[in-house]
Formats: sequence, C-alpha cells, structure tokens
Amino acid sequence: MNQQTIEKTEKQLLFNHQRYPYASQRSAMYGKRGMVATSQPLAAQAGLDMLKKGGNAIDAAIATAACLTVVEPTSNGIGGDAFAMVWTKGKLHGLNSSGPAPQGISADALRERGYDKIPKFGWDPVTVPGAPAAWAELSRRFGKLPLTEVLKPAISYAEEGYPVSPVLGKYWNKAYHAYKKAQKHNEFQSWFDTFAPNGRAPEIGEVWRSPGHAATLREIAETEAESFYRGELADQISEASEKEGGFLRKEDLAAFYPEWVEPIKVEYKGYEVWEIPPNGQGIVALMALNLLKEYDFPEIESAERYHKQIEAIKLSFMDAKKYVTDTTHMKVTADALLSEEYAEERRQLIGEEALLPEPGTPPKGGTVYLAAADEEGNMVSFIQSNYMGFGSGIVVPDTGISLQNRGHDFSLDEDHHNCLCPGKRTYHTIIPGFLTKDGKPVGPFGVMGGYMQPQGHVQVIMNTIDFSLNPQSALDAPRWQWIEGKEVLVERSVPQHIAEELVRKGHDVKVATEGGAFGRGQMIWRNSETGVLTGGTEGRTDGAVAAW
Repeated sequence: MNQQTIEKTEKQLLFNHQRYPYASQRSAMYGKRGMVATSQPLAAQAGLDMLKKGGNAIDAAIATAACLTVVEPTSNGIGGDAFAMVWTKGKLHGLNSSGPAPQGISADALRERGYDKIPKFGWDPVTVPGAPAAWAELSRRFGKLPLTEVLKPAISYAEEGYPVSPVLGKYWNKAYHAYKKAQKHNEFQSWFDTFAPNGRAPEIGEVWRSPGHAATLREIAETEAESFYRGELADQISEASEKEGGFLRKEDLAAFYPEWVEPIKVEYKGYEVWEIPPNGQGIVALMALNLLKEYDFPEIESAERYHKQIEAIKLSFMDAKKYVTDTTHMKVTADALLSEEYAEERRQLIGEEALLPEPGTPPKGGTVYLAAADEEGNMVSFIQSNYMGFGSGIVVPDTGISLQNRGHDFSLDEDHHNCLCPGKRTYHTIIPGFLTKDGKPVGPFGVMGGYMQPQGHVQVIMNTIDFSLNPQSALDAPRWQWIEGKEVLVERSVPQHIAEELVRKGHDVKVATEGGAFGRGQMIWRNSETGVLTGGTEGRTDGAVAAW
C-alpha cells in the first residue's frame, strides 16, 4: 500500500462530500438519531417509525424487512430466506437463516421426474423458508419492541393496500407474463389470485392489497414465527405441498432454526470488509478484494481499474462455484480460499489481457437489501429474497406466502460440491456486507441482484476506499457485470473510451439497455467522531433513505 493510500485512510476521506464526477445523482442523506435505507420508501419509513417509537436499529430492520414482503413482492416474500449482520455493543454478529432442501427430495427423485437439472418454477425447487425465523430470532436476541408492534406497518399495508411504485410495477408486469408463459397445469393459479386479482399485474399507481398476507404476518407476529414452522401455518404449507406433489413437509419446517455464525473478513487498505461465511457467496467479494488490495488505482475512470476488477471477480467466482456450498459439505475451508498464499497464486494470473478463468486448487485446510442504524450505535445489514423475482411462482392459497425457488441452484451431478442432498443448504446468492476500521464500525452495505451481488460489493467498496466517494456517489458510479467467459455487461454510463479499451484487452463487452442487471444497493456510514450517519440508496430502483 503506497503512502497516498495510507494518508487517505488515516484522514477518513470516505466521510467527505466527494461525488462521482461524471454523472448527476441524488445527494447523500445525513442524520444523527437514526437512519434506514432500502429499495422502497414506504418500507424505509416503517423502519424509521420503529426508532421513533423507542425501538432500536434491529427493530427498524425487522419492520422494514417484513414491510418489503408487502411493498416489493417482486423481489422477496414471507417464503424466502434471509441473512443479517448486526453490530451491537462492540461486536459484529452474523445470522444465517437460509433453509435447507426437504428431507424427502433427492437427485434421483428429480431424475425420476424427467429432470436433468432442477427447474426454476413450481414446487420442485422450493426449500425451507428462513425469513420469518430470522425476524423472530433477531427480535428475541436484540430487539426492544415486541414483534407484534414491529410488524404492524407491514400488516397495515397488506390489509389496507398501497399504490404500486414505478420500478416495482415494471417488474411485477414482467413476472406476470413470465408465469403466464411458464404455466402448464394451473400450478401458478394461487399466484395469479394473489398478485394479479384483476387478470393482470397491478398498474403503476394502482392500489394493491393482500388480506391473506396480512393475516399471515399477524400470525407470525403473535406466535413469534412458531406457527410458520410448528403450527397452523406450517400445516397449510405442508398440505399445499403434498396436494401438488411437492417435497416440502411440516417435519422440514419444524426442524428449522436460524444459525448464528461468525462473519468472515479480509483486510483491504486499512479497513476490514465483512461477509457471512458459506453457504453464502459473500466470500467471492472477499477473495476478489484480496487479489485487488495490492494494486493502486489513481483514477476511478481508467480501463486498468475495470480490467483488474473483472479479472479478480472471474477467478473468485470460478473457485466459489466449484467449492462453496453448505459448510458441512465443503471440502475446502473459507480460510484456505482467503489465505494470502492462495491470493498471491491467483493474482499472478491477472495479466494485461482478458483470461478464460478456471478454478484453482486452494491449500488444504429478484432480492431486497436494507441497512439500519440508531443513535445508540447499533447497525444492521439485512438481506432477504425469494430468488428470481417472485421465486417459484407458488403461493400457498389464502396466505400470501410466496415460496422461494432457491433449490434451483443445486446441481444434480453427484460429483459436484453443491449436489442436491436431503437437508442440505445450497450455494446462496444473497449477501449482506459490513465495513469496519480498526475494530470500529463504519457501517452496513449491500447490493442486491443474484450473481451481481459480490461484484457490486467489490465495486462500491473500492469506490468508497480507493476513490473516497460518499455512500450515494459510491452507489451511483457506473457498474459492470461479468457474465461468463470473457463476456462483460456494462452500463450505458460507462465512458466509451473505457469500453473500447476493455475490448482491446480481449473482453467481450456488451452495453446494457436497462439498469436492472447491475443490482440495487444501500449504504449507511457512521462518522466515529461525531456520530453523524451518511446514507445512500440506488437511483436504479424506487429506493429511499429515511433519516432522523
């Protein structure tokens, strides 16, 4: 690390007002008593309301998360998974609330149904939902308000309705047509009854409500999610699955509990970047940053910066896709993948031209994101998803429970590390991030969007640390996404001379026609000296920062 970089970190330049110079953006938001940032204004406000009622950042995060299942059902739902990192009382805690495959499923059972890979839609890719258990567990351990109070805004929006926002309306309509096209035997009828009650997706500005969703949220609140896993709601889910030939049963739900885990980290130019350990793909971002930390990038708009980031992500993804799965089934440890020895070995592969990546040999050894902070110093990085928009297309009748299709990421190849097994958790795309410096919290960050997520994490963290951008500008800066091989998708705001130079370096560059491919993120940083909070949210979605 050169002297200039050291001086930048010592001066805490990430708290300055520097903005990305080549694009117009909204301004970063500032607050002192509390802040919530997420992709829907109504959900952000619901979280802030909890702070004003005497709750803490954990209560705010839960309220926002539950509300998002109502006001952004295109990306998450009650039947999805969740992960969280919570900074409280001087320590960072990690929560993995991703559910496993049902005990009755197997690769052989799916092959007998005629599959050579796990389908995207229907009951077959449904895994145990973890989101309701995450809300209850976070509330139990760290919350100040009762869950019945925290879930009130979500229940109210489901019961009384809300007007559909612009980006939400676009993706809702897209999902409607996708399920219409995919439906063969009325398996999505309950989805249409719930989310397209007028025979179409709700239009932008139209009020949509879901009484079944409200009743389910009320049941979850009153029983602290016990009904969902070991009660009446569990019975309804199990009965619907059995009736339609699904594998999920009440026994699978009853056996599920969230897991508290130790977050993993790498040192990056004076900061500590934290992620949830596998089965999540946060390790991809950490491996890439481990490769990139030895380089200096004087200018944000340089083809060399883009090129090295892309190459580092390629190498990291190839390793993760080979080795990352449920930790109880991994044959390579996270420590091995993040070791300095292995990082140096992989770094040597980054040259001046685009490479076709292959996995290495380590030494043996459709998502919503939200960030919340309060004046007590608590900070939360939280993410939940149904995967691929609404998920499986399956809605448990009369409940509003839209089930995830997370099992689609399993392999049916029995030699693959992420092969489908009963009770196993799959490689998981959703990842919350957290940044600290010298053991003190800087704050939560996240970028939603499937396999874009670790790529987004690398880009916004480098925008923050290497180029001293404030949270809003770090999010607004143009993005790229590596797709496969040498194919790279770039936003239209990437300068033309950069794209042309990447082509000369051997990258197959394609310019995206819309911004949805590049994720949607939020960040909240705390100034350790003043306690002032600085927040940013995406212009690529209907996002908002609610500050107090």
